[in-house]
Amino acid sequence: MLWLLFALLTALFESLKDIFSKKSLKGTDEFVVAWALPCFALPFLIPALIVTGVPHLGSRFWLALLSGTSLYAVTLILYMRAIKISDLSITVPMLTFTPLFMLLTSPLLVCEFPDWTGIIGILLIVTGSYLLNIGEKGVHGYFAPFKALVRDDGARLMLLVAFIWSITANIDKIGLQNSSPLFWVIAVDTVTAILLLPLGILKREAIYTNIRGLLSIGLFGGLTAIAQMTAISLTLVAYVIAVKRTSAIIGVLSGHLVFNERGLRERLSGAIVMVAGVLFITLN
Repeated sequence: MLWLLFALLTALFESLKDIFSKKSLKGTDEFVVAWALPCFALPFLIPALIVTGVPHLGSRFWLALLSGTSLYAVTLILYMRAIKISDLSITVPMLTFTPLFMLLTSPLLVCEFPDWTGIIGILLIVTGSYLLNIGEKGVHGYFAPFKALVRDDGARLMLLVAFIWSITANIDKIGLQNSSPLFWVIAVDTVTAILLLPLGILKREAIYTNIRGLLSIGLFGGLTAIAQMTAISLTLVAYVIAVKRTSAIIGVLSGHLVFNERGLRERLSGAIVMVAGVLFITLN
């Protein structure tokens, strides 16, 4: 069960990355933090590559890298913008929609259809998203929780991130198959940092004034990747990603404890139900 320990560490480090990102976003904008995450993660990732070595690169590696990093750069900006303008307890649980979107798009892209566990997972994720704003029901009616979710700009942006990630998951799979998990992460972070470098140069004064916070983001981003790759090497990818999504629960708790966000009871209940939906989808 060593894989479970590393998978839980992945969820913890992911949550700490989000906390430091939101703190840093109070003093700078989303473009700086989006660039800092891949750039400052590299010093913590490259030493691990020295141990594992550079793998043989397959013929489809470079195409996957160019297409994947272009989308990743966009989603990083959207991700940071989402947690900047909205509560962590609302935005982070939206990422549990990624496997739901994959269930909906897979029949169109690869002619794969969900089984009964997938259907249950979809229903749980939708139910959980309803519970996130259940307090609105008593005031504005039964559909108010969904309307509140749609009205929240950060939640909408994070839903877009979840949808794009449901597409890039296939690109990541190609990249992993044509290299190695750790090397793929380092390659993606390197190219993404280069793509976002003009933003880093333009906002260099903001980087200097917030260097400690940005280094913390890179540290926990790098630790997330290392823990995740270690867990993946010990068990199935689906198991690791399912456990990683428990970061939604930690995100709700940290939103309340660190940033004094309201609605802990309903948002925690919603996040737990959504994570249960992810488990039904991935662990079958």
